[in-house]
Amino acid sequence: MKSEIRYKVEKDVHSLISQWQDWLLHERRYSEHTLDAYARDLAEFFDFCFEYLGRNATLSDLKKFEVRDFRAYISFRSEKHIEKSSLAREISALKNFFKWLARHDVVKNSAISVIGSPRRAKVLPKALDVDETFNVIDMAEEVASNSWQGLRDTAIFTLLYGCGLRISEALALNVGDIGNNDFLRIKGKGNKERIVPLLPIVVEKINKYVAECPYRLNVGDALFLGARGERLVPRIVQRQMQKIRGLLGLNDNLTPHALRHSFATHLLAEGTDLRSIQELLGHASLTTTQRYTDVQIDTLKKEYDKAGLLSS
Repeated sequence: MKSEIRYKVEKDVHSLISQWQDWLLHERRYSEHTLDAYARDLAEFFDFCFEYLGRNATLSDLKKFEVRDFRAYISFRSEKHIEKSSLAREISALKNFFKWLARHDVVKNSAISVIGSPRRAKVLPKALDVDETFNVIDMAEEVASNSWQGLRDTAIFTLLYGCGLRISEALALNVGDIGNNDFLRIKGKGNKERIVPLLPIVVEKINKYVAECPYRLNVGDALFLGARGERLVPRIVQRQMQKIRGLLGLNDNLTPHALRHSFATHLLAEGTDLRSIQELLGHASLTTTQRYTDVQIDTLKKEYDKAGLLSS
């Protein structure tokens, strides 16, 4: 990775960059992917500095850079129309490098701390319409390797949509957690407990899976198992969703989490109040739940547009 990127800096700075990368790899345990991204982000900064200064950057330059210099770099990159998320990562890499320099008493430049990351565009939760939702659930058995895994995936998808669970919450369930009650206790983020209604169809799908599962399911053991009998991991469920969205021609970004979003969006469309949806989803803040209002409005606009009502 280091040999692929040419930094427009003097030797002393190049040596520091190499030491910083070693620190990220061996002490911070950053992945190769993140290391590569950070390396290229820093190269972008020093490419700018070469044009800005008219020469390779020196250690003295790193000490002297002012807020206006860093802002000039941000403006330069913004004019390239790069994604805000990419620019935010570039700033993060730059701050990380300068923080490392300060920690090792090489360069102490507080100007970089003033620079904030760009505001990212508000991303609305991805939600399916009702027909698409049931199509996804119905397809779970078709894409599975065998019958019991198909029943397992159907039960999971039904649970995500019927109870609005996160995939991590569904896969954390143990045998015995779902009994004869008409509600389910869920421990979500921050170990916060919430109670959600347990629909008969959810119980039915889970019971069908349990009856066909080839492994012994004792009380307290993981409810949803993988092919080798271990607790199922999210990646397997995500992979099955990937197969389904390909067959149904759905958005490439569609994940199992979309079923939770669909649960909330469809409840809102049926007139459920935001406070109740907040409780069901386990959101700490109502602001997070209010995003579904935007989703619902956006969905209505699309439906109106299909019907030609927006132009009439």
